Amino acid sequence: MSIQIRKAQAKDIKAVRDLVHELAVYENEPDALKADLNHYHEQFKAGLFNCMVAELNGEIVGMTIYYLRFSTWRGKMMHLEDFYVQDKHRRKGIGQKLFEAFIEDSKSQECKMVIWQVLEWNDLAVGFYDKYNAIYDKEWWNCKLFFDGE
Repeated sequence: MSIQIRKAQAKDIKAVRDLVHELAVYENEPDALKADLNHYHEQFKAGLFNCMVAELNGEIVGMTIYYLRFSTWRGKMMHLEDFYVQDKHRRKGIGQKLFEAFIEDSKSQECKMVIWQVLEWNDLAVGFYDKYNAIYDKEWWNCKLFFDGE
C-alpha cells in the first residue's frame, strides 16, 4: 500500500470534485452541491483555494480543500472547507496524513490557527478530531446568505 499526500494539480480537479460529491452524499445533501466542474477549475486556477490529495497506489482517494482567512482577534488563519477520504479507504492512516499535511501547510504559511466545521452527528469525524484536542465552539451559529436563488 503506497499512500502519497501532495498538493493538487489542475489535472486532479475532476477527481477532487467527484470526492466532494461523495462527501455531499455522505452528508445527506447531494442536491446542495451547485458548483460544477468548470467552476472548480476556474477557481483553482485563480488560486481561490488550496487543495491536497491523497493517492493510494496512484488513485486519488481523499482530499482537503482549504483557504486563507483573517481573524480580527488572532490574525492570519486557515479554513478547512472540506476533508474527505473515501469510506472504503478509511482506517488506513490516510486521513491522518492528509490532516497533518494541511496543518503543516498552514503553519508554513504562518497561520495563527486553523478552523473547520464538523457535523454533530458525525461521530467518526468528532472522534478523529478529538485525537488532536480540537476545541468545539458550540456558542457560535453558522449563518448563510445565498445569492444564486437557492
